[in-house]
Amino acid sequence: MLTAAPIEITYTAEAPVAVLWQEILCQQNRKLHNFIRKRVANREDVEDIAQMTCVEVLRNSHKFLGASRPETWLFGIAANLIRNYYKTHQNRFLFDSISEDNAPDLIQECDPSDIIANDQLLSVMAASIDRLPEETRRMLTILVERNGSYQDVATSLNIPLGTVKSRLSRVRESLKSTIS
Repeated sequence: MLTAAPIEITYTAEAPVAVLWQEILCQQNRKLHNFIRKRVANREDVEDIAQMTCVEVLRNSHKFLGASRPETWLFGIAANLIRNYYKTHQNRFLFDSISEDNAPDLIQECDPSDIIANDQLLSVMAASIDRLPEETRRMLTILVERNGSYQDVATSLNIPLGTVKSRLSRVRESLKSTIS
């Protein structure tokens, strides 16, 4: 847990502002995790982003000009890190599963026509996956159900990593064209 550090003074155009960043991080820790968890499903990634947020706040605290509340600045950094996370991991999210934590939020925000359309889309995707070759379905099982990596798939099926990547890329494109 973070402990209070000496006061760090940041200057604005008007007057100096004393900010106890470690204290703010301790106070906002739970809100920060909830903020990130609503936007990122994977628990490990939530922890990583929360930790990176704290590091970035402490590392860049000298850039805080006092134009907003320190908490606003903190959550702005978290939002930017979440945005960067999705940019760098966008290929991975085709196979991400919905966790029990975020499923109720998704259900509450849908109207009945969206639910019907999503059910139809899910049926089409399930049928498309059922028609895939057995080895490809095993690859998807390792990735999705066992939360494995491409390396896990390659090791389990005793095939090169490049083969796994190319096959899954083709499957991804095939499934995308199915729903288009």
